[in-house]
Amino acid sequence: METQQNQVALPMRAHTILGVCEAIGEDFGFNPILLRVPFAATVLWSPTITLAAYFVLGAAVLISRLLFPKAKQPVAVEQHGELSPANEQRELARAA
Repeated sequence: METQQNQVALPMRAHTILGVCEAIGEDFGFNPILLRVPFAATVLWSPTITLAAYFVLGAAVLISRLLFPKAKQPVAVEQHGELSPANEQRELARAA
């Protein structure tokens, strides 16, 4: 039986502030730290502009997530019955 992980919404995670950098990194396929470091550095230069840019990006991420939600993965249902040899070996390996 596969265990399902409960996914917490990005803004509600303890290690993010609105989840903007993580969402952008997830969408474009790069590590969010590569975006967090420049944001942290620009806060020293101009906090107002940086926070404004952060919230504008947050609004863009929110709108994109609402307009284009991720497709849900179908959950495979295992049938209770005879096991094929490959499935039997997998079940034995899991039990060990």
